[in-house]
Amino acid sequence: MTSETETTYPDIRDPRVMVAVPRERRAAIAALWALAERLTKLLQDAREPLIGQIKLAWWRDMMTMLASDPGALPQGEPLLAELQATWAGQGGLDTLVDAAEAMLLAEDAAARRDAAGGFGDALFALSGGGGGARWGLVWGAMLQDGEQEGRQLFADARNRSAPPRVSFGGNRASVMLDRWAAAIARHDGERRWRGEGLLLLRLGLIGR
Repeated sequence: MTSETETTYPDIRDPRVMVAVPRERRAAIAALWALAERLTKLLQDAREPLIGQIKLAWWRDMMTMLASDPGALPQGEPLLAELQATWAGQGGLDTLVDAAEAMLLAEDAAARRDAAGGFGDALFALSGGGGGARWGLVWGAMLQDGEQEGRQLFADARNRSAPPRVSFGGNRASVMLDRWAAAIARHDGERRWRGEGLLLLRLGLIGR
């Protein structure tokens, strides 16, 4: 489950979803999801948990600094500059790093399920919505090197009930991402690009 096609998880920066984000929030949300992408890449590349933890600790420190003293952030890292422009003085981004670390350290199916769902919940909450656990399970499945581990997380996503719409806090983009993830899980991670596109079109037009 490591090819580029298979690891393309539902992303709010997809233009079909980003159009549902209020215009004044798009730059901040794009930066947030760029951070999620960077953390995901870190998890994919981590061969030794200790090295991964060291890298995550750096990002945690940067997110703490972003909230408390954004002017002290180091220069030369484009993602930090993007976050500084849109999230300076705001807390909470360190929770996403914590969720990524939980995924890094998960050693069994139950821990992977909880960590993946937790990452989705944290990311959706920071995006202004809720109900991110099912998306998180699909995200986690796409991270797995082992086929069995990935299939188990896809199964967990399939077996998880759809969140009530109220849990999304009126955030249509979150609804779209959840339903998109559910469609991927329904086919055990096999992508049906045309069907996914039609689903997003319908959700964008009528919201369900």
